[in-house]
Amino acid sequence: PGGQVALGGRLVLSCAVAAGTGPLSFSWHRGGPALPLGTGPRLELPHAGDNDSGHYQCRASDGDSATESPTLNVTVLGERDHLDP
Repeated sequence: PGGQVALGGRLVLSCAVAAGTGPLSFSWHRGGPALPLGTGPRLELPHAGDNDSGHYQCRASDGDSATESPTLNVTVLGERDHLDP
């Protein structure tokens, strides 16, 4: 249900399906159905940043039907969420 990556570290997410009736297409989303972050079976962020924490989801379609993966909560460790006074 979740994972962690260090600030500046490499984040790789992969998506697989058991079966499909046609060519498969993938899209990756964070925090909702906004524009996809990527369109392949893998999403790679080579340098995780402050804004990369969130809920990630893969959507797979075979042209006839589509399904979404369970949501994966990714936390970037060492985020600079606040400034010391």
